[in-house]
Amino acid sequence: MTATAPPDKPETAGRMTQREVVQALSGLLIGMFVSILASTVVANALPRIIADLNGSQSVYTWIVTAELLAMTATVPLWGKMADLYSKKLLIQLSLGLFVAGSLVAGFTPNVEILLVSRVIQGVGAGGMTALSMIVMAAMIPPRELGRYSGMFGAVFGVGTIAGPLIGGVLVDTSWLGWRWCFLVGVPFSLIAIALLQKTLHLPVVKREVKIDWLGALLITGGVSTLLIWSTLAGDKFDWASWQTAAMVAGGLALLALAVWAESKAAEPIIPLGIFRHRTVTLTIVASILVGVAMFGGTVFLSQYFQISLGKTPTVAGLMGLPMVFGLLVSSTVAGALITKYGRWKAYLVAGAVVMTTGMLLLSTIGADTSVVLLSVYMAVLGIGVGLLMQNLVLAAQNEVPATELGATTSALTFFRSMGGSIGVSALGAVLSHRVSTLFAERFGTPDSGGSTEVPDISTLPPEVLTVVQDIYGTATSDLFLVGAPIAFLAVIAVLFIKEKPLSELSGEERAAREQAAASAH
Repeated sequence: MTATAPPDKPETAGRMTQREVVQALSGLLIGMFVSILASTVVANALPRIIADLNGSQSVYTWIVTAELLAMTATVPLWGKMADLYSKKLLIQLSLGLFVAGSLVAGFTPNVEILLVSRVIQGVGAGGMTALSMIVMAAMIPPRELGRYSGMFGAVFGVGTIAGPLIGGVLVDTSWLGWRWCFLVGVPFSLIAIALLQKTLHLPVVKREVKIDWLGALLITGGVSTLLIWSTLAGDKFDWASWQTAAMVAGGLALLALAVWAESKAAEPIIPLGIFRHRTVTLTIVASILVGVAMFGGTVFLSQYFQISLGKTPTVAGLMGLPMVFGLLVSSTVAGALITKYGRWKAYLVAGAVVMTTGMLLLSTIGADTSVVLLSVYMAVLGIGVGLLMQNLVLAAQNEVPATELGATTSALTFFRSMGGSIGVSALGAVLSHRVSTLFAERFGTPDSGGSTEVPDISTLPPEVLTVVQDIYGTATSDLFLVGAPIAFLAVIAVLFIKEKPLSELSGEERAAREQAAASAH
């Protein structure tokens, strides 16, 4: 290179054209949608699934949690492998695992095999969730990423919130049934694999590597222990009990060992160096809180619609649309504005404030809340999450060196999923405890209406039905009242993030520049 050559020319020479990027994104977006859908599509189908397979109430939560747990625990490993191996091959592998898990789930004869299939689905979904953002960062400069991040944020939100609608329609359609909640994603996953094979072209950097299996095992073990504890506490044993002490101490001990192992590993799963960046640390904290608010809140709204408001699964799914549209519009518009003006922090702060406001509004609902008012509250929550979720990833990706893009992106996805798992588990335990307490107050015993099983409202006499609907309305509003302060912590976290101009280079171009700079020294 001569002294007069444009500094960016060698790095940008192989940049994908906008048409190539859009073609590659089509496969990523389809894969992302079906992997997120897997977590939520069963929400409205669970009562029917549990009844058909003769499962207990504890299985109800585990069908959701098993998939989230596997997704959460494996995200860091997928992210690390993306820094070492072919991203294209890994993302196709993750989709293949998802297809396998979906087929097993769709034909399952019992709840035990269903839970195993949900774990397989979760491992595949974890790869898809982490790798899609990593691949996008490799193709597109942060300065242009807002536009595309908005699309991903919209797909993530639509998959999360539209899942219950799709599940409800499938359950209510006699010639399909709940098994199609799992099978519906298979053809789309196969299409995504084929599209990625044809359109995704990224350079493969081959080097001698060593996967930190000890770190992966300790992280997975520690996180799994804490998530299992948050699922069982308040149901199988008291929050303040020896079981709680043992599981929390064990989980924290494993995570402490994981930190030690990561500090010694040549190729750590989660490089501790990324936490040197204040922006990365704060976006991770905010991602956990977003996960708690989004997953913890939306999973139980479906139950509220069906029991407290007496809606069918299909109608319950349709009632989630205001949140979908709020998230879709805010995510897309914010992404386009960030790309146009290059400013992003204001959207994080606004998103956190609006999300907290949405949680507070939903804490006022009851069995007699009008559908119009409920729709407004849900739209507010959707707008807040849409402004916040993907832009946290954008802020972190813009902060770190190209060599840490995969680990940083997967760390954010990991902690957001962990927040979601904790939200579903812990807030579900709060809901269950509140329902039991209210049943005891109204009927004199917690077993009168179903502290251990969700009541079938179609079999209840009118005078009992009114009380049961009021109980579930009150318990759900209390759930959001608990979630609101958690959401407000995200406001504090994003206020301390320092805004940095967005880079004009893609991840691959930044890597080339960093490598050239290292060689020069």
